[in-house]
Amino acid sequence: MAKLQVISTKGVKIGETTLPKEFDTKDGGLNLLSQSVRVFEDNLHPGLAQVQTRSDVDRTTKKWYKQKGTGGARHGARSAPIFVGGGVAHGPDGLKRHLSLPVKMGKKALGVALSLKLSNKEVVVVDGMPKFEKTNDVQKLIDTLKKENKNAKRFTFVLKEKTIKVGKALRNLKNVKTFQYKDLNAKDVLFGGILIFDAGIFEKEVSEKSSKTQPKKARKVATKK
Repeated sequence: MAKLQVISTKGVKIGETTLPKEFDTKDGGLNLLSQSVRVFEDNLHPGLAQVQTRSDVDRTTKKWYKQKGTGGARHGARSAPIFVGGGVAHGPDGLKRHLSLPVKMGKKALGVALSLKLSNKEVVVVDGMPKFEKTNDVQKLIDTLKKENKNAKRFTFVLKEKTIKVGKALRNLKNVKTFQYKDLNAKDVLFGGILIFDAGIFEKEVSEKSSKTQPKKARKVATKK
């Protein structure tokens, strides 16, 4: 499992933490990541575009010219798609076609995106993130991170739990987004710039895993004398 340094809210290195196995996903690759991003982006579009067919346009239905003797093709109305002002053939019909991605593939794509970010050194773990009260405090942290990564333009704060206090401190910053860890997807990670994780997320992951690995106590069975 990968390990990463933990910094304080002032940008000072104070220790390290063990990242979950999702950050070490190598199977699937960029093809799976590309597919998941396409599904997410396609489902963001409302899909309400609709064209007028030859039955919808306001054109005369009078026969344009006689059937025979002109040397031209036979036409019954000017609403045909080949004429200017006529209907549109094979255009969008206003029906939203919803794309879906299996849950396992979505989780795997998220792991690929997180691994890619980790390899590009675009993952930061901050201890004490719930203590943020002022936007100025968050801006100071961002300025510190920009000194280490001069190409950083966008920042995504990943919280263990959203609170009103932290939400107010983060909401008025330019190019900054906020998500809960459980709501992350591959698209948000891939285009999120520098990912800033709350250290409490990984402490919870470790505690849950340790509780699962603890052996269960044997039950005492009462015996009749």
